[in-house]
Amino acid sequence: MAREVNRLLARIFSERRKAERLDWEAIEMAVRSALDQAGAAALSELLQFEPPPADQRSVPCPCGQQAPYHELRSKPFLTAVGPATISRPYYLCPHCHAGQFPVDVELDIENSEFSPGVRRMLATVGQQAPFDQGRQQMKLLADLEVTTKAVERIAEAMGQDIAACEQEEIERALQLDLPILVGEPVPILYVLLDGTGVPVVKKETEGRSGKHEGEPAHTREVQLGCVFTQAQTDAEGYPIRDPDSTTYTGAIETAEQFGKRLYREAWKRGWSRAEKKVVMGDGSEWIWNQAQLHFPGATQIVDLYHAREPLWELARKLHPHDEAQQNRWMMIHQDLLDGGRSRNWCPLSSPWRHPMASWRRRCVPRPTISKRTLSACATPSFASRACLWARALSKPDAKR
Repeated sequence: MAREVNRLLARIFSERRKAERLDWEAIEMAVRSALDQAGAAALSELLQFEPPPADQRSVPCPCGQQAPYHELRSKPFLTAVGPATISRPYYLCPHCHAGQFPVDVELDIENSEFSPGVRRMLATVGQQAPFDQGRQQMKLLADLEVTTKAVERIAEAMGQDIAACEQEEIERALQLDLPILVGEPVPILYVLLDGTGVPVVKKETEGRSGKHEGEPAHTREVQLGCVFTQAQTDAEGYPIRDPDSTTYTGAIETAEQFGKRLYREAWKRGWSRAEKKVVMGDGSEWIWNQAQLHFPGATQIVDLYHAREPLWELARKLHPHDEAQQNRWMMIHQDLLDGGRSRNWCPLSSPWRHPMASWRRRCVPRPTISKRTLSACATPSFASRACLWARALSKPDAKR
């Protein structure tokens, strides 16, 4: 290592005499490269294993026999400080002819050309950006040469391992086998869920029908959810989400599968210790089905942003082709809805010529649950159950 440093310093001073200036970025990168090379050389020396002693010249083979020591074999692989080489004992079973490297298993480099540290780096850059951009980041940030395909393979393999661990924990949660989380009571814990379509490559939609009959699908449904807490309100009484309290989960899977995943996340956040439990959604039927299944007894809230949508629909029916009149009507009735006074009026009593049967199902008044959480229904399928809306955590303006 001292030799590498001396060589580097000699080169730096030589270039300074020639150019009469210092390129500091080049010096930084050169120092890092030299230290990495020295580190990789040190690792290679450390990974030169000796043949096993006479009393350890065989290991158990999966076939049930003993695999005797055969020879030392070397293998190049990439470490966090650059390329290194390992030389380790190789055992070969004479019965099934299967070979094995116990040292590779111990160092977690079995069937891999990357060290555990490099694999973690590849997985990190691979999940944050396109794979080729991840390759460029590895070169810039760690001075490691990898291929785009290597970033893709490692990121996907790591993702599969994480998904398998999550699925195991989800099954444990459903079997009530998760550890009891001890801690302070949580005043209010919110669970929010939604779904949307995301564009995917063609092979991901094979055999799936699109939104319109006879057309292929171009997207897959991704389910998203988050869990957060809230303990304060602003000057106008709007609840304020606690800073840095939000955790997220999501997957391309069915609503039934996602409900289990979200339950696991809520449990990790202290659902069992929550004094008040709230499930928020846009009013879709699948959301309330999952809420009823996994979060029974929780207060169900339709967010204000979506609770206003039926008002705009009604305004357009009452005053077709008259945008100014629609806006005037909305100014009055939106204030009633926002202020929790929707029980004081009924759209069916308004003078209009084209009644909307669906509106009646969507706006049947419900009993007030609390002073700050009032009633409003957003879907026909949910009209038969308690349906709430809150002023909190919604967009300031209604969707038009």
